[in-house]
Amino acid sequence: MAPPKVDSEVGPLRTVLLHRPGNELKRLTPRNNDQLLFDGIPWVDRAQEEHDAFAEVLRGRGVEVLLLADTLRTTLEDTRAHAAGVKAAVDDRRLGGELGDSLRSHLSGVDAATLAEVLMAGMTFEELPASEGASLVRMMNHPHDFAVDPLPNLLFTRDSSAWIGDRVAISSLTMPARRRETLLLDIVYAYHPRFRHADRAYGAHSAPIEGGDILLLAPGVLAIGVGERTTAAGAESLARSVFADGIAHTVLAVPIEQSRATMHLDTVCTMVAADAVVMYPLARDSLTAFTLRPTGDGGVKVAGPAPFLDAAAEAMNIERLRVIDTGLDPVTAEREQWDDGNNTLALAPGVVVGYERNIETNARLEDAGIEVLPITGSELGSGRGGPRCMSCPIRRDSL
Repeated sequence: MAPPKVDSEVGPLRTVLLHRPGNELKRLTPRNNDQLLFDGIPWVDRAQEEHDAFAEVLRGRGVEVLLLADTLRTTLEDTRAHAAGVKAAVDDRRLGGELGDSLRSHLSGVDAATLAEVLMAGMTFEELPASEGASLVRMMNHPHDFAVDPLPNLLFTRDSSAWIGDRVAISSLTMPARRRETLLLDIVYAYHPRFRHADRAYGAHSAPIEGGDILLLAPGVLAIGVGERTTAAGAESLARSVFADGIAHTVLAVPIEQSRATMHLDTVCTMVAADAVVMYPLARDSLTAFTLRPTGDGGVKVAGPAPFLDAAAEAMNIERLRVIDTGLDPVTAEREQWDDGNNTLALAPGVVVGYERNIETNARLEDAGIEVLPITGSELGSGRGGPRCMSCPIRRDSL
């Protein structure tokens, strides 16, 4: 198998990591969906059908699809990974030492598939193994409260890790509901036979940064959104890391509005060709960028801010970056941006996957010569994410 490597957003996609919705989505209720970052309660069977269709579109274009659940189960067959998984599942601060020890002992004896299910779908207090003696923690929690939280946002594999060149960046996720996701990816990349030799570009314990804020504009050129999920410290830390590793020469730090609608840079724009982006019109003229480059002695120099499109074109060494607007008019643009019209996944230069409901944005893309492969996302979109959010490219051909 060819080793992982991703040096652009649009090079022909060869291998991708997805997560098929599972029992973790069935844990969502009106009582906890806000805390778990979903705008509604998805119909899980339909979400699975939609995701299966998405995966088939990718396979139909020659893309190898790795499913996170399968990958995690294989990883946990390694005894070291299994021990790390047990450690990731048990939080003594929540359970206390005695109940925590009981759960640790129980999980240490389960098989890889059972442990993977607990890590993804969580465990309620009534599902905990019986233990001797009284437990105040068990008695004071409702049986349906979570002793191990479910991870419904695993669906969005883009955020928890991102490949930059031949190295993987393990994200440092901001929201409490998502922080344990990175522990699972950390285990997979450390112990799965396919990835155990992969070098790291960033560590999950560093300053907050999420994969949805990382765009590989061109080989050696990164744009990093700084907003609700990624901090300026995270962007600078990643820039220093990729400079030190020699896998990038320019990083653009792009301030974005801190809001639910624009939680990541890829909700504002994504690349659809080597010289083109689909972009929310309200961001077109207002988006700026600070340009970071290495000084050569281990330091970083910062310039700007400058208009994002100008800074991007200069860093990419092209005359200009073509922009295809989301929507048709301001109202349609706002609706389709909310419905992930900007959040496309490029399978090759000029070929993207997008939600079929974004009719006007898809029409603009087609008019600009971009082939759009439409997928249904009425249930998948309830967690605020489109095709790019739901995919972590592991290998792309170079342009």
